Amino acid sequence: MTSEVTKESTKKEQTFSDIDKPMLSFREKLAYGFGDLGNGFMFDMGQIYLLKFFTDILGISAFYGGLVFLVSKIFDAFVDTGVGTLVDSRKNIGPKGKFRPFILYGTVPLAMLTVLTFISPNLDYTGKVIWAFATYMLFNMAYSFVNIPYGSLSASMTLNAEDRTQLSVFRNLGSQGAMFITGIVVIPLVGLFSNHAVGYPIVVAALAACGVILHLICYKGVKERHVVKRSNEKGLGKKAFLNLLKNKAFAILATYTLLTIMAMFLKQSTQLYYFEYVMGVPNLVGLVSALNFAVLIPALFLTTYLSKWCGKKNTAMIGVAGFIICESMNYFFFGDDYVTFLAVNTISQFFLVIPNTVTWAFIADVVEYGQWKSGLRSEGIIYSSYSFTRKVSQALAGFIPGLALTLIAYKPNVQQSAETIHGLKVLFFVVPAVASLVALIIFLIGYPLTDKKHKKIVKELALRDEL
Repeated sequence: MTSEVTKESTKKEQTFSDIDKPMLSFREKLAYGFGDLGNGFMFDMGQIYLLKFFTDILGISAFYGGLVFLVSKIFDAFVDTGVGTLVDSRKNIGPKGKFRPFILYGTVPLAMLTVLTFISPNLDYTGKVIWAFATYMLFNMAYSFVNIPYGSLSASMTLNAEDRTQLSVFRNLGSQGAMFITGIVVIPLVGLFSNHAVGYPIVVAALAACGVILHLICYKGVKERHVVKRSNEKGLGKKAFLNLLKNKAFAILATYTLLTIMAMFLKQSTQLYYFEYVMGVPNLVGLVSALNFAVLIPALFLTTYLSKWCGKKNTAMIGVAGFIICESMNYFFFGDDYVTFLAVNTISQFFLVIPNTVTWAFIADVVEYGQWKSGLRSEGIIYSSYSFTRKVSQALAGFIPGLALTLIAYKPNVQQSAETIHGLKVLFFVVPAVASLVALIIFLIGYPLTDKKHKKIVKELALRDEL
């Protein structure tokens, strides 16, 4: 009995130590960041290039291309919740852990389906539309089986707020690194092939293979330390979903994310059109990606400093506000000139790094907030439901450009009218800025978790023997 009490006391002391002091090594944080670098080598292919591939290579209309994104992402949002439930319901957790096996066994199928989405078969128009729907829906399903466990993993790695911010920093470094590399190399490499319908799948396959290697490094390099096993009580999955509906922090974070992520991906989906038809520089995406990557490290350092100084919530709001100001300046004053556009756009992306970095620390905090409110820890369901929100925002970011391009009378590979040019400016600058402004107001008023409050919650959970 005394031995058991001693073990329990030692466990609590270790938990409190984990809460108060950062403990993750640089190597483990880097390995975690490599996971999202691997994700980006597959996911970014679709988000940046697939709509243009659909319209210009596969040969389907912008409307149907946008519809593929809308339907596929909404479908995948429901897949996410299923994967989250599957992850949380695991009871016989082996030495590989609760979350890591999904990364290990899911990466190769994901890479193969990434390539499949960029193949242009010789079919009639209806067949091409069906092909686009089928391949992209399968890709998104495979991505869920890797990304949901990967995102849930951080809450099990550490309870310390500083460690979680650092994991978010390294994750965003991986994500932005993938965006930089894919943004700068894909178009030039595809251009080396006289037939772009052949070039796209070859280039995408090379990047997807790199993604597999990075996923394996992540799998080997991280450790799950705080895994709460589910009991055999029936109905826990349903209870977890009902508890989620009462989780105010999650509801506000999800709404904020829906708007800000839609804004970010909307710019990604429309940038190729803006650069080619408004700026007259089709390959500008490479330079923009290089400039965005150049400000990444300074932005990450600033994020770390601001998070320590004023907390994650205020840090995120500073970044969103800066993004809104810069997008407005480019729309009204600087967006037509090559040099001034690049300068203001780079500053805008600098600010955008900040909220995108701390977002991942928010969702880990919301896990403990929900556990504190309900007594039930559900990393998989919370992260998958959060991912549901992100997928809906991505669906809107894919569908809105397709619909908007149709409404503003966009026609591929020809000179656009003045009305279409203005429509592209509104789509590229105004819509993301307005969506971000609404998100900023909602987050400022409604999000209840500060770093200080979260630390208090986690210590209370430790005293209740729930960690």
